[in-house]
Amino acid sequence: MRNAARNLVSRRKLIQNGLLMATGCACAPWAFSETTADAEGTKTWTIGNDLIKRVLAFQPKAGLSTEQLSDLSTNTEFIRPGKMRWGRPVEFSFQCNGQNCAGSSAAFHLLGGAETALPNGKSLTIRLRHKDLPLEVSVVYSVYNGHPAIRKHLVLRNSGAAPLHLSHLNIEAIGVNLGPANETTLLTQYGTIPREIFYTGRSEDAGLLVANGRTGDGIAIISEVPGYMKRTEIGGWDGADSVGIGVLYDTDLMPFERALASGEEFTTANVSLVTYRNGDGFNDPHWLLPSYTAQVLMRRVDRQGPPWIYNTWEPFERGINHATTMELIDAASAMGMDIFTIDDGWQQDYGENRVNLTAFPQGLQPILDTLESKGMRLGLWIPIAAIATSTDVYRSHPEWASLTQEGKLKTTGTMAGQMAVMCMASAYRDTAATRIIDAIERFKLAYVKLDLTTIFNAYGEAPGCWAKGHDHGNWAESLNLIYEGISYVTAKVYEKHPEVLLDLTFELWGQKHIIDAGLLAAGDLDWMSNVDDREPDSAGPLQARQLLYQRAASMPVESMLIGNLHADLPTIQEAFATAIGSAPLLCGDLRKLSAADRKWYHEKISWFSKLRKSTKISESFFPLGSWLQSTPSAWDGFARLERSGNGVIALFRNKSQIAEATVKLPLLPPGSYKLHSVISGKDLGVFANPDWTRGVPVKFPVGGPVEVIEVTATRG
Repeated sequence: MRNAARNLVSRRKLIQNGLLMATGCACAPWAFSETTADAEGTKTWTIGNDLIKRVLAFQPKAGLSTEQLSDLSTNTEFIRPGKMRWGRPVEFSFQCNGQNCAGSSAAFHLLGGAETALPNGKSLTIRLRHKDLPLEVSVVYSVYNGHPAIRKHLVLRNSGAAPLHLSHLNIEAIGVNLGPANETTLLTQYGTIPREIFYTGRSEDAGLLVANGRTGDGIAIISEVPGYMKRTEIGGWDGADSVGIGVLYDTDLMPFERALASGEEFTTANVSLVTYRNGDGFNDPHWLLPSYTAQVLMRRVDRQGPPWIYNTWEPFERGINHATTMELIDAASAMGMDIFTIDDGWQQDYGENRVNLTAFPQGLQPILDTLESKGMRLGLWIPIAAIATSTDVYRSHPEWASLTQEGKLKTTGTMAGQMAVMCMASAYRDTAATRIIDAIERFKLAYVKLDLTTIFNAYGEAPGCWAKGHDHGNWAESLNLIYEGISYVTAKVYEKHPEVLLDLTFELWGQKHIIDAGLLAAGDLDWMSNVDDREPDSAGPLQARQLLYQRAASMPVESMLIGNLHADLPTIQEAFATAIGSAPLLCGDLRKLSAADRKWYHEKISWFSKLRKSTKISESFFPLGSWLQSTPSAWDGFARLERSGNGVIALFRNKSQIAEATVKLPLLPPGSYKLHSVISGKDLGVFANPDWTRGVPVKFPVGGPVEVIEVTATRG
């Protein structure tokens, strides 16, 4: 596996290498300027917009570093002269053939810097060449109109004849000044869990918020390193007035290693730094982060919002058949659903597109015809790497299968029994892409749920692949290459069918309830969980909202599919109100819904779809009430609003028996707001900013478990 000599760099040393401080410098926003400033040949560049500015400098004797990072909206300088503990910042770092390579060192020559226009911003690429190794490094910084964010990645290229070996890769290594250490705060995982400020973030730390707890000035860190490869280091104890930030690939639990052949390039994941100020209007992260992640990190920004998806998985599981499907389609159509998805059970074998003719004797064409006549589209469940050993692809290419450390076939448990896990870091990925494209074209799919084990089974099976002859040289290399294999497949699919929605489930990404920006770089949606909702007293909507609230701070809610809310269980109001907090997804036996219930759903879904088309509610997310820990004894809720203030509020009584909830939204823009109950159809009054700061009392409908409110800015 890994050479022991390459592991001599201690974790503490790695942290320090990634958390060095920087000095300040001034340049005008939007000016990409390259200048020779002095006799030593220092060159500087500025990348930014009217909200944020980052100044980079290259000195022949000291390398590349960030000299200034400024939030122009709040006039906050995050790097100040004279506030250095460790010296100059590393900017980036890695090991190449066992040799430490840092951006802020004399080890690199400058090849040049150039700007590139993006559809919604600009990027700056600074090109470096190592003095001793046949290695070129391009450092790419991007900014986007309307967002106080700098997004960064590296491109590493082997310019020699012999292979290079990379490890210990740190994409973003910067130090920021937030004030005294005893004023610094850190929110981890998805930006909601308070932790100590000397911290190692792992797979669930998809968004971290570090700030001055007194002033509110802070930086959000969003890593697009996928799943278990992700690691973030926060060094808040290393300096009295500074916090070190390192955004890395993992080095130990799921170690990153990569061999680069002659002429080969490796492009790292992106890392975003988003500046903010808590409690300061639109500078607050409740506005900034949902807007940035939805508009920049999601593959497709859809003005219309996500479709309403029905899925057959619960309660039918693999027992779904033609007759049941046709009955469910009638109900789904009456409700106003957009996509009807047949989950596991439609196919004959895992890994092939042959229809299960026992369950669907006429194939899927009658279902397609019926859906088309009712204005709906079909979605299908497809396992991407878990396949039956009886399939043609396995019989033809057993060498593409993942192997365990003992050299045995890697298998995973499924509802159809044990299946082989094919290695996505092998030529199998082309076959997988071809199969998905064939299914999309054959069945006219609008949505594909890509599921089951790839890198790491979410329930405990060992990660990675130990086989020889794949694209990975060893087990450690297989880890990130399997994630890259998933992205390779989705890119192939999008190349032919950019309109299709690809759902990369939590099982495919390898961890319960996981979502991160790396997944969003590869797909559209994430079936994030399977919340039990089979009985009235199951975990149900309450736990679905717990998942939502804890991730909405840094991940776009309209990328989240939270299964398995049953549309037919009491109450339909709670199922609907929970579903509109994320990408709306419903399961359940729709045949049990009365005609009145179906009509109720149709009216409410039509209302919400119309609202979503006219209102950019993806611009914010505000959890309300007992959101941090959803509990039956207290109310919880959320608000989704655009910057005009228009949007929706959903409130849940749970089992608290309270008559009303007091809703505080102090960050609403100035004005007055009319409230209209979607549940009762009644107007609830008009309220101005002082009311929202004190708290607006909202009565729950008599005997009802939820209140859904349309908010309209009147400016009167």
